[in-house]
Formats: sequence, C-alpha cells, structure tokens
Amino acid sequence: MRVATFNLHAGVDGWGRPTRALDAVKGLDADVMILPELWRSDEGHDFFEDLRSSLHVDGGFAPLAHGERVTSGVGDDSWQPRFAHFVGERGLFFKEHRELTKSQIAARELLDHVETGTWGIGVLSRLPVEEFEVVSLGRLPREKVQRALVVARLNNDGRSFYVLAIHGAHISHGSYRQYRRVNAIAGALDPSLPVVLGGDFNSWRPLLRVFLPGWRSLAKGRTWPARHPHSQIDHLLGRGGWVVTSSFTRDGGSDHLALVADLEWP
Repeated sequence: MRVATFNLHAGVDGWGRPTRALDAVKGLDADVMILPELWRSDEGHDFFEDLRSSLHVDGGFAPLAHGERVTSGVGDDSWQPRFAHFVGERGLFFKEHRELTKSQIAARELLDHVETGTWGIGVLSRLPVEEFEVVSLGRLPREKVQRALVVARLNNDGRSFYVLAIHGAHISHGSYRQYRRVNAIAGALDPSLPVVLGGDFNSWRPLLRVFLPGWRSLAKGRTWPARHPHSQIDHLLGRGGWVVTSSFTRDGGSDHLALVADLEWP
C-alpha cells in the first residue's frame, strides 16, 4: 500500500501563478492521499472532484477556510515574494478571521478578478472507506484559518485500519495545544487497528516526539522549502505493525515536496 502526503498550496505559488501540483498528485500512484491545502472553487475548478473522478477514488474533504485564490499573478523567479512569511503572500488571501496586511491589500487592489472558494484538507483513497469523520481542532488566536483532524477508517483486503490527516498550525502559533487534542482523539480509536497519521505538521520530528508520543516515522526526508529543502515538516507517522518497504520525496511544483511511503501489513 502506498501512502502519500502533499501540501498543494491550492495549485498556485506565492505570487498567484498556477503550478503543476494537481497533475503531480496523479503521478504519485498512491493508494491513500493526504492533501493539505486542497482547493474547491466556487466558480467550477474543484480539485477534490477532479481528483476523485480522474483517479476513480473515494474519500472526503474537511473545509477549513473560505478565501480567494489568484491564478494570474506575476513575479520574479522566486516561489513567493520576499518576506512573504511576514507580510503575506499574493497567491491566497484569507480574511475571515484576520485582516490582510497592508502589502496584501495593495497587491489585491491591483487585481481585476480573483477566484473565491474553500480551502481545506482532503483524504482520497483507492481502498474502500468505511467511516469518514472531521473533528474540529478549533482556531488558535493568531491563525487565519480553522484546523481539523480527519479520521478515516479504510479497508484493505478485509482488514480495517485508520488514516488520520492534519494540517497543523505553526509552532509559533501554539499548535502544541492542538496536538494534545489529537492525542486524545487517537487514544479513543480501536487499539487493535493500525493507524497512519499524516499531513503538513508545520513542526519538526523532535518536537513531535514530545507532542505525539508513541508514534514512529514511516518516511524521512526534507520536504520544505521544495526548491532547497532543509527541514522535514511533512510527516507520515504510524502506530501498529506497519513495515516500511520504501519511502521518498518528490517535487510537484508546490512549496512542499510530496512525502511517500510504501507500507506492508504483516
């Protein structure tokens, strides 16, 4: 069974130029796909339905924010504007809970049209989905978006297992509070069934060992930033008897690399 997690950044870069992320998902050939920053447009371009119909998979979507997506942005050869982490990017705008920065407001005023839609996390599976639940993790005070944990129970040749998917807040925003909730949710699952917990954690593994005790890494590799990766903040963690036969990262045009693990279940 191949499991992958890949942050799509809504299919655009930090300038608002389309990327090849959606096609890259299709090329991963994964049985289970955890997809943070999946985009569902109000105007017709629905990544979730595109992937579900083209790959003939099942699954579900957890909406986390309503926002605006730019698809006709311009910029230099960098993936996003300089200091975007401090003043905001120009590809995605979220203003439900926090005002845009002055830099973003100025950039937004120059655009004739942006696409509105819903931003969230998706889980897609070739394997039968027995249960699918979205459990709210709330919103931290500094966050622009909601957070949630997807809890899916899948079936592989008559054997059930869980897939948990998350797009965690940044450590600087207090995500350790959310991980306490993840521990409680995971602790209430059927202990006889193995679990894969994956997604963009916005955290390094040494910290996750403290926040999420009892989990082991199923795939190791630097995933961020994609052009010159120096950190692993995307993870596939496991509980139970998973055997890892291979793992790797792959560039798909986003600001994160995809992280993939091939697993066996004795």
